[in-house]
Amino acid sequence: MGAGKTTIGRQLARQLKLHFLDSDHEIESRTGAQIPLIFEIEGEEGFRNRESAMIDELTQEQNIVLATGGGAVLREENRKHLHERGIVVYLHAELDDLFERTRKDRNRPLLQTEDPRSKLATLLEERDPLYREVAHLVIDTARSNPKKVAAYVTKKVKELI
Repeated sequence: MGAGKTTIGRQLARQLKLHFLDSDHEIESRTGAQIPLIFEIEGEEGFRNRESAMIDELTQEQNIVLATGGGAVLREENRKHLHERGIVVYLHAELDDLFERTRKDRNRPLLQTEDPRSKLATLLEERDPLYREVAHLVIDTARSNPKKVAAYVTKKVKELI
């Protein structure tokens, strides 16, 4: 959360002349409900089921840049689909940067706690090894301009294809 997946993903898609998709936005569009409401009604497990089905579908598309929710890597089938069907870029950010970017955002159900910084630290500790496992590229986004990060990712992706 807060690493810049959607912002940088959009820039990357423009630079590579590809279509941009965001799995969370696709879920919201198709259900007519925002992610926090899905969490409230179905719980995290219900949301993760929807997310897995969406990732399976979207990773079969061609010529796209796909941004996923931060928790997509929690399920093995998602990691498999992402890694095998595309080039995965892990946008790594430090805890302080993530907290600063997300601290005022009320649209992140997992951060609606007494201590969102501590929750972010726990999530980062749990997810970082999974992000690294699935990634073809790891890019540090610390204090970087999204346009510059996207340009760097574009260069690195072109080297891989």
